[in-house]
Amino acid sequence: MARGSVVRMSCIFCQLIREDRAHWVARGPRACAFTPLNPLAPGHTLVVPTSHFADLFDTPGEVLAETTALVQRLAKAMRSGLNASGVNVLSASGPGSEQSVPHLHFHVVPRWPEDGISTWPAGQSQHRFAGDPASRIADALAAEAHHTS
Repeated sequence: MARGSVVRMSCIFCQLIREDRAHWVARGPRACAFTPLNPLAPGHTLVVPTSHFADLFDTPGEVLAETTALVQRLAKAMRSGLNASGVNVLSASGPGSEQSVPHLHFHVVPRWPEDGISTWPAGQSQHRFAGDPASRIADALAAEAHHTS
């Protein structure tokens, strides 16, 4: 069995999709949405690609586009259907990010004034970087554009 098949077999989100065991909010060919076991707020929903991609770095652009389009549709539905005044869209990608499940996913959490939760980081990173990080990112983007053209 190929490594990718083993990952998909052991991935909890792939298992939910394959076995149709989730409380579905939306299902499409490339992206789906379901409720988590322990929601942060009424209507909290997870949006994932239906195929296994570990994180943002691993996900093809067209799949990411369809997944984030579903995030936006859900956010609008939370505003109209739940009278939410806003949403938080939360995602973690890669080993240093505290990603809990190695399958790209977005938490879409409806919010209301004074709802008692906070999702913004309480402190700043202790990591230090020599030089100008914004310039390094801009250089990396330029290099990426050059390689893909």
